[in-house]
Amino acid sequence: MTTQTPRYIIIGGVAGGATAAARIRRLTEKAEIILIEKGAYISYANCGLPYYIGGVIADRDRLFVQTPESFGRRFNIDVRTLSEVIAIDPSSRQVTVRTADGSQYVESYDKLLLSPGASPVVPPLPGIDSEGIFTLRNVADTDRIKSYMTDHDVKRAVIVGGGFIGLEMAENLMHAGAQVAVVEMANQVMAPIDYSMASLVHEHLQQQGVQLYLEQAVDAFSRHDGSLTVHFKSGVSLQADMVLLSIGVRAETRLAQAAGIRLGEMRGIWVDDYLQTSVPDVYAVGDAIEFPHPLTGKPWLNFLAGPANRQARIVADNMVMGNKVKYEGSIGTSIAKVFDLTVASTGLPAKRLKMMDIPYLSATIHIGAHAGYYPGSLQMDIKITFSPTDGKLYGAQIVGYDGVDKRIDQYALAIKQGAIVADLTRLEHAYAPPFSSAKDPVAITGYVAGNILSGKMSPLYWRELRDADLTGVTLVDVRTPDEYALGTIDGAVNIPLDDLRERMDEIPTGRPVWLFCGIGLRGYLASNILKDNGYAEVRNLIGGLKTYRAATARIVPPVGFAAAGDSASSTETASAEKAVVRIDACGIQCPGPILRLKQAIDTLAPGDRLEVTATDAAFPRDAEAWCHTTGHRFLGRRAEGGVYTALIEKSTACAVESARSLPTGQGKTLILFSDDLDKTLATFVLANGAAATGQKVSIFFTFWGLNAIKKAHKPKVSKDLFGRMFSWMLPSDSTRLALSKMNMMGIGARMMRHIMTRKGVDSLESLRQQAIDNGVEFIACQMTMDVMGVKREELLDHVTVGGVATYMERADRANVNLFI
Repeated sequence: MTTQTPRYIIIGGVAGGATAAARIRRLTEKAEIILIEKGAYISYANCGLPYYIGGVIADRDRLFVQTPESFGRRFNIDVRTLSEVIAIDPSSRQVTVRTADGSQYVESYDKLLLSPGASPVVPPLPGIDSEGIFTLRNVADTDRIKSYMTDHDVKRAVIVGGGFIGLEMAENLMHAGAQVAVVEMANQVMAPIDYSMASLVHEHLQQQGVQLYLEQAVDAFSRHDGSLTVHFKSGVSLQADMVLLSIGVRAETRLAQAAGIRLGEMRGIWVDDYLQTSVPDVYAVGDAIEFPHPLTGKPWLNFLAGPANRQARIVADNMVMGNKVKYEGSIGTSIAKVFDLTVASTGLPAKRLKMMDIPYLSATIHIGAHAGYYPGSLQMDIKITFSPTDGKLYGAQIVGYDGVDKRIDQYALAIKQGAIVADLTRLEHAYAPPFSSAKDPVAITGYVAGNILSGKMSPLYWRELRDADLTGVTLVDVRTPDEYALGTIDGAVNIPLDDLRERMDEIPTGRPVWLFCGIGLRGYLASNILKDNGYAEVRNLIGGLKTYRAATARIVPPVGFAAAGDSASSTETASAEKAVVRIDACGIQCPGPILRLKQAIDTLAPGDRLEVTATDAAFPRDAEAWCHTTGHRFLGRRAEGGVYTALIEKSTACAVESARSLPTGQGKTLILFSDDLDKTLATFVLANGAAATGQKVSIFFTFWGLNAIKKAHKPKVSKDLFGRMFSWMLPSDSTRLALSKMNMMGIGARMMRHIMTRKGVDSLESLRQQAIDNGVEFIACQMTMDVMGVKREELLDHVTVGGVATYMERADRANVNLFI
């Protein structure tokens, strides 16, 4: 008695299909395996296609892991390329196959595996079929693009879609000599990561010369005189020599649907835990299937090669040995090279958690990939999301250079094992200075998240700060004065961390205190000091100014393509006669690089040049700002491999002094010294007028001017004898202010207010509130408050307290300063 040899038919020969076929053969020699692929190739390096187009991979043959012939011979598999299965009949267990010449035949199966993959999304826009418009999904697409670029002089390329493939193609088309514009309908590139992390990618893309058109939808294409035009719905249009569509892909399910195989909620092929479809003995893997997400339990589509290969091995075992191995699901771990950056993601980002109404917290850090004292420590930006109740880890995102891959894999493993954030601190990392720090970045995120969970640190997120009404909040920049001078957040007062204990009396205790620094560490240390000294509501900006600036930076729409060879980020070449001093500030956290710059420039002679390299992406911008405020000449910048270089020429003492004496901005500052009603009215009228033009306005209230910002209903405060005397002699609030002339024991002031009401002129108190609403900054002079015994609690909640340095810093940025 003989046993019939089982016949396995596999539809699709890339990734999942080829892997399953090889695994089936390794499990049994007693099986007939037929692999049917509609294309000409199987088992090729799909993810390597952009790098072949860009010339990074020079040899086309290296894209192919196996040829159909070598694969078939090694594994004794009947490989049929250029053959397409056009129908499945589950009742008779047969498939209909169409060959390249159009002929058809029928094959029977015992078990069938579907691995049809996904197809690119091509919207039905006018002109979409024009010559020079491509998608990239397979070898045939790659050959068409390569051939077109060989036959045409492609100097300008437009990529529609800012996903992983789109950005990889942006890099490779630039390698090939083209100028590149990326058009994305969303407000960010790389959908799997949160906006705050994508903003770091935006910054890098612009540094590399890529033109970003975000929140722009393509409406049509046209071709005239050999040139393509990409038309946006906004009315903007771009001229291009080539267009690549990278809008996304959709699961290829037409064959399964026609056979009556069940589709799921996401319109992918439904499979059970054993990867079997709704039809017995028919299985499916890869991009075409949907499967519950391990964290949410909700079905989702996952277009990644890693999970497809994992599924293929499991499904082969189940097809040969019966349904014994369950698939655990994928959390979506992905990584991409974007010029010098590496961008990776795993699990659920904050935006998906928010969309699904899942409560979460997040922690963001900026840290060196390895020990800072070992050369070449490049910045790594990490964000994790986690449960606010038990700390269960939901997701992780990394933007960096070295070591991103190994860290994202650690996070992925932890998430799939159901880890909590505390488990990140228990991971054992290999440590040596070239590879990590004694406290690895993964462990640091665990510590930061633990501090948030325990309440030791109260997080302030960038969106909260951006959207907040700071009335009633004391915003404190705890960086050094040098850093503060390079720019801060509007409304912030500068109290450096190291001075905080001595200057704590400058921070009111009865109102929320929001702290920030460069990356979040000093803000955390400052919050510990304040909380332990009785401040009840203290929050620290997560990710610090680096995250806030990147996330709130406005991306200015480009104006067409630049001429060939233009580069806004190139550094001027130092002429031979100029002395150049080189300073290495790599691996040093902010403010280290800018302090090194300042120290070095002081030792140079006028005309000498200083070249500073740093791994802090914000350093070139800070260096340029520093030059603008000090009068030294900023010659240029460049970025390569995560190292940022700034070139500066030292100016003469006269030039430096001249720069310091010139207004550096378009803001307005006013000093209100008087408490006369008419002069106070004039102050708020001028402030509102300036604020209405969009300019930054600050009013510094000193001596009698403090009376204009006193509360009408003040809390009871303790004062010494002199403080009580000033309270008795001075107006209690703005309603008690007198005219500078014709006051007549208060009659003139009352008459003035009456006339203003009759004429429809806003009252002093209304004008003051308008100024607050318009974002005018109110600064009360600390010294005057001390002398006159005025307590912070007596002043309006919107008021911040500062000294002469605070005013002078505002005045340096303004081009008008008024004393009233």
